[in-house]
Amino acid sequence: MAQSAQNLSARIESMFGRDKIFAWGLVVALWATVAFVLLSVNSMIPSNGIRIASWIAALVLLLFNTASIGAMVRHYSHDKEHIYGIDIKHLDAGR
Repeated sequence: MAQSAQNLSARIESMFGRDKIFAWGLVVALWATVAFVLLSVNSMIPSNGIRIASWIAALVLLLFNTASIGAMVRHYSHDKEHIYGIDIKHLDAGR
């Protein structure tokens, strides 16, 4: 039984690690995409006021999205046994 619990714990850690890497990878991709778009259209924005508003809006978007992913990862780390335990139970039932 102890080995089964140890195996379950290892599977949970593995799933959580992959999800964490994927989540932060998407944040990096979002930052790169927003930066690319802003830099690409910057010369086409007719007004400095619109340019400043665009940069501020982009920063707010990025900060809130980054904070939400950080909160999600923290929540998952605190409750990963329950969250991933259910997933593993359903995955094993389908075999």
